[in-house]
Amino acid sequence: MAFYQFKKDQRIAASIDEVWDFISSPKNLKEITPDYMGFDITNGDLPDKMYEGMIITYKVSPLLGIKMDWMTEITHVRDKQYFVDEQRIGPYDLWHHQHIIKEIHDGVLMEDIVTYAPPFGPLGAIANALVIENKLEEIFKYRRKVINKKWGELPDVRSVDGLAG
Repeated sequence: MAFYQFKKDQRIAASIDEVWDFISSPKNLKEITPDYMGFDITNGDLPDKMYEGMIITYKVSPLLGIKMDWMTEITHVRDKQYFVDEQRIGPYDLWHHQHIIKEIHDGVLMEDIVTYAPPFGPLGAIANALVIENKLEEIFKYRRKVINKKWGELPDVRSVDGLAG
């Protein structure tokens, strides 16, 4: 089974409390998901904050408008530091998503590490190269736009100092 890691980071002009309150609320998932994905939470009223062991079920249309059931479990939560969601039912053989936030000068650094394995063995590897990687880029680009609109983005000081690659 082939697996992949997808990493993104974003520097946000907000306090750690503001960012944590937003990202740790399952009610905000729809806001950071592109509309074309048809994201709908299906397990009724959810609490305002995630907790370890929490199950979130939803329908989503990642490709061709085909609705799929997806179930994630929040497996780890450390207040104002990170949480992890893992797919229990859905399209991947493995989906493990770490959401990490750290206080930095003038804001917050938010990091995402998604470790995943597409289904169907060698066909999944081809699908990853042709579709999945691009789709993840698109989804995270949308999320970045939503969060930037909400708070603004801090410049990457590595780029300013000429240290970014």
